[in-house]
Amino acid sequence: MTDIFKLIFEHDLRLDELRARHTDRSVQEVSESIEAFLKPDPTYSKFYLTGTVLPESRFGLSALRHYDRVLHALAGGLQEYSLFLNGKVVTLEEAAETADVGAPIILTRAESHSWQTDRLTIHDGNNIGHIKPAIADVLSSDDLLLYKEKAHHGFDLHLLSKKNIYRDLFAQFQPLVSEAFRFFSINGKKMRSEKMFYFETWTLNRPPHGAEEVFPETVL
Repeated sequence: MTDIFKLIFEHDLRLDELRARHTDRSVQEVSESIEAFLKPDPTYSKFYLTGTVLPESRFGLSALRHYDRVLHALAGGLQEYSLFLNGKVVTLEEAAETADVGAPIILTRAESHSWQTDRLTIHDGNNIGHIKPAIADVLSSDDLLLYKEKAHHGFDLHLLSKKNIYRDLFAQFQPLVSEAFRFFSINGKKMRSEKMFYFETWTLNRPPHGAEEVFPETVL
């Protein structure tokens, strides 16, 4: 059996696109200035952690035989943050085990936070598109958000961060690579279909453009 671990990233996403847009053109025009025009747009990154066990075709990060090691590596990449779930400080392992799917896990360097978690919760009657402004507020403060998401056989993890922490995560996951653990770094902007998302089921050894296998000798 082989674990196929996929770190799917999207960088340079405009933080302003999470917020409600101005509908009053005159107000928008008045608020604009040369200084604002020249100022770079704030951006954020998304990281989706998922995996597949082959040849059994078991899908989900938590289904991997190396799941505990992946979680430990992720915790290493996030060690400068405290994790809050339902108002309590928890370890990443505790959060992954006990959090409901769609419940916000808040990562912060501070000793506490004041975010209203009900505004950040994703549930059946509400999706991430409905809570974009609330997410933007969290990311703008340099706090991070982590969610569990349903997978076919367990769950995946979805991490949002204003800071691009790809190198930190890469450095933690690369040492796990072995014959039984294959690691693919994937540009999510180039993998837009379900067939592409599950490329490991049909073209594992010739991954599509946007998916790069990571080896022990791979250098960023």
